Amino acid sequence: MANKGGPETEEQTRLRFQVELEFVQCLANPNYLNFLAQRGYFKDQSFINYLKYLLYWKEPDYAKFIKYPMCLYFLDLLQHEPFRKEIATAICSKFIDDQLLLIWQHYTRRRTKLIHTAYEHNMNMMNKSSISNIGQSQTNGTNGIMPASMPIPKVMPP
Repeated sequence: MANKGGPETEEQTRLRFQVELEFVQCLANPNYLNFLAQRGYFKDQSFINYLKYLLYWKEPDYAKFIKYPMCLYFLDLLQHEPFRKEIATAICSKFIDDQLLLIWQHYTRRRTKLIHTAYEHNMNMMNKSSISNIGQSQTNGTNGIMPASMPIPKVMPP
């Protein structure tokens, strides 16, 4: 599939983009990092060079495709040998996994609270707006259903 010595085709470029995006996002999983470390990938200099190459995903043109932004943080950490050695221990990967769960729980609770507060604020603003509109329509001589600019028909008794 690879073009030896020649430029990549558009299809090959698209496939490489998809594969690298998927791999970079897998780095957000500390259990996967532990798996790679235990298999010796982090001792292979060509793999370490590949991790360095993948830093281009931090550029805004590429980062916009990332769904799991923690992967970029772990990609940075993987540039350092002490982290690569430490992630090989199950205790370390378990601790990081627990901390990620706590971050997501906090984020979810905080986001829910912000959405609820914004909803209540909007409802209060709408209520104030509708109360002032009713007051205006009453002063304009309408019942709030008809616009103030329409004349009110006079009903003649029979």
